[in-house]
Order: sequence, then C-alpha cells, then structure tokens
Amino acid sequence: MYAPSEAARRSGFSLDTLRYYEKIGLLGAVGRTSAGRRVFTDDDLGWLVLFRCLRDTGMPIAEMCRYAELAREGEHTAGERRALLESHAVRVEEQMRLLQNQYDHLREKIRFYERLG
Repeated sequence: MYAPSEAARRSGFSLDTLRYYEKIGLLGAVGRTSAGRRVFTDDDLGWLVLFRCLRDTGMPIAEMCRYAELAREGEHTAGERRALLESHAVRVEEQMRLLQNQYDHLREKIRFYERLG
C-alpha cells in the first residue's frame, strides 16, 4: 500500500493529477484507510505506469478513459482494447517519423553553422 505522495513519486504524476484521474474515473476506486486516507496498491501503480506511457505518447484523455472502461468490463473487450492501442501506436509511429525528419533537418542546420566557423 502506498500513500498518495508515494504513488505520485513513483508514477511521476502530481497529487492533483492523481485526484483528477480518480475523479474522472480513469483510475479505479482507490482504497482508503480506516482514517479515510487514500492508499494506492501495486495494481493502481501498474495502471499509473500505463497512463504515463499513454499520456506521454499523446493519447487523448477520452481514449485513455475508454481503454480503462473496457478493461474494467472484462476479458471479452480484449480485442477492442488491442485495436485502440494499435491505432494509438500508428499515431505514435507517425509522430516519431515526423520528429526524426525534423531532427535531421535541425542537425543539418547545426552542421551548416559549424562549417561557418
């Protein structure tokens, strides 16, 4: 069990983001201590690692919510979840190609200025 501050540290999300993800239903119901304090489990942290990956790669929050919703519905949604992730992976690959092309252009410009002296 992890206190919210530890879950935030381990996931790289702020406490506000953790609260927001819980509020919108992205993160399932977080457990509470007898004193009413939120506690996160290893399963919660696993979800947060996935959400970090999806967010960092540009998946819209609505798609992240859809994925989480499907996962909670059970194994019969595995195909739809895979399709959602595959579609996102295609967008990530396109973005990576674009960034590589832009990076190559940037490096060429730097080499130009290096030649100037």
